[in-house]
Amino acid sequence: MTIDKTALRNAATVIVLRERTTDPHVLMGQRGAKAAFMPNKFVFPGGAVDAEDAGIPLASHMPDVCRERLREDAAEDLSHALSVAAIRELWEETGLILGQKGEWDITPPADWTSFAATGHLPAAHPLQFVFRAITPPGRPRRFDARFFLIDADEIASDLDNFDAACDELSHLQWIPLPKVREFDLPFITEVVLAEVAARAHDMTPPESVPYFKNNEEANLFLRLKGVGPMTGRSH
Repeated sequence: MTIDKTALRNAATVIVLRERTTDPHVLMGQRGAKAAFMPNKFVFPGGAVDAEDAGIPLASHMPDVCRERLREDAAEDLSHALSVAAIRELWEETGLILGQKGEWDITPPADWTSFAATGHLPAAHPLQFVFRAITPPGRPRRFDARFFLIDADEIASDLDNFDAACDELSHLQWIPLPKVREFDLPFITEVVLAEVAARAHDMTPPESVPYFKNNEEANLFLRLKGVGPMTGRSH
């Protein structure tokens, strides 16, 4: 079976903010030079939703308002699968645990055995849905990416220990928020960082979520649960 690598895939991206009310730092890493998607760029941890993600049990769910926003302009309710994908990708790419102590009531799939071995269940209550962006047509990979902000205080493991991380991201580091634009960033990451900076002191989930909707017909900058286009076509 041939997989269409340009097909639009649902994805979850995690923005971890540390010392957000005093000296905010954001966790980022660098993609490899040979990566098909955004090579060499500094990015947040994240990746595509896997088929198994919908069946992974959660110790807690993300806030109701975030789940409601995730269901907008969506063919199905992916709030559970996206929550799981966000926690899984954070674990795989950084080795950080977003979870609560507990025993699994299922046999963990292969992608979750190392996480389960830490004695934690994935917990989604710290995830706040803050941005959505669809990769424009014509790119080698296309994602319908939902960005989730979490406070680093919710992490159950050592914030400076990345030993359990895979090698997908290198140079994992906590970057001071005012200095992050000195790094080589994708355009959409710069846009999301502006939203994060504006929310650094606000601990509540947003009622309205910015949404870059790029498809064959138009490139629109919308707001989920908002009044419609903010600026018309984006550039």
